[in-house]
Amino acid sequence: MNLEQLRQNQHMIERVINSHKNLGQVATLVAVTKTVGTEMMEALYENGIRHFGENRPNVFVEKYRQLTHLDKAVWHYIGNLQTRQVKDVINEIDYLHSLDRPSLAKEIQKRAQSVVNCFVQVNVSGEASKSGFKPEEVVEWIESIADYHHIRVVGLMTMAPINATEAALRQYFGELKQLQTQIEKMGWLHAPCTELSMGMSQDYEIAVEEGATFVRVGTAFFEGVYDE
Repeated sequence: MNLEQLRQNQHMIERVINSHKNLGQVATLVAVTKTVGTEMMEALYENGIRHFGENRPNVFVEKYRQLTHLDKAVWHYIGNLQTRQVKDVINEIDYLHSLDRPSLAKEIQKRAQSVVNCFVQVNVSGEASKSGFKPEEVVEWIESIADYHHIRVVGLMTMAPINATEAALRQYFGELKQLQTQIEKMGWLHAPCTELSMGMSQDYEIAVEEGATFVRVGTAFFEGVYDE
């Protein structure tokens, strides 16, 4: 494991994010660690990373248990979450980035022991392979869960098509930004909706330019870190 390369990769990512400050707002960098082990995560923590993203319940739970000594770690669940898996993770995470359907919200309300910070997943691109609400469904649905006192909608999340052009990316991210702003203006206590989770390794710079406040970066962290 090439720790110097890891530091260089991290500095490059952070430099890109910080170079696009929007009215003083710097996007929070979430290291997507789903493909690496706890040793790598400890190295990232030593380098100052505090936000970690996982997408498989059993793997997350195991890592969470092994890394309790990382007392300032902030845990993000970023993958699809089946209703039967909610009870395993919902009370250990700080953020859920994939609130993508009414049945999941109902199960979170049932299983959570305290308020969960959630991003509502929006399928802005309309891809059949992606889950999430259609843009035109989002406002009405968020309003409908006002009595779900264990759910706090902190923002919206989307994933752009992997091979989208820059113009298409700006369209998708821009549309999500407009929707987030619209909901924020509603002034709902259960849905402050001040945040935008969008952008991954291949498109996080464009996402930040378009208003992302959380970016989920994995591959870009680990290029060249492992010895061939």
